[in-house]
Amino acid sequence: MKLPAALSDLPRPLYFFDGYCVLCCGFVAFCLARDPEGRLKFASAQSALGQRVLKAFGLPDGTLDRTILLLDGDDVYLRSAAVLRSLRHLRGPVRWLKPLLLIPAFLRDPLYDLVARNRYRWFGRRPSCFVPTPRMRDRFIDL
Repeated sequence: MKLPAALSDLPRPLYFFDGYCVLCCGFVAFCLARDPEGRLKFASAQSALGQRVLKAFGLPDGTLDRTILLLDGDDVYLRSAAVLRSLRHLRGPVRWLKPLLLIPAFLRDPLYDLVARNRYRWFGRRPSCFVPTPRMRDRFIDL
């Protein structure tokens, strides 16, 4: 999927995540620790920017609450592709997982969907949206 012109002003790569999901916030913390150059930026799905992105793509409300989205260059990635493509911006052995992209999405995404449906039950839900530390605040868009 290509990035709509209405979103061309956004920094990229930009990763949208569920700010209430313990698993999602854990993945963001994982990425922050492995991206010392600060290339990867983040935005909560619940933010005003998240709502702007939904409108630009014509997606129904709540889509970003259960679907991870990555804006990377002029491309847009969803679900398992967003998670795996975000790894290319990280350092360390985690980059070795990139070949999982060779597995077709129709095989990867059902596993993603299973985790997405059960993430609150399995990992928990934060009582409030994720707030970064002051040192990491510049990595987050539209808090």
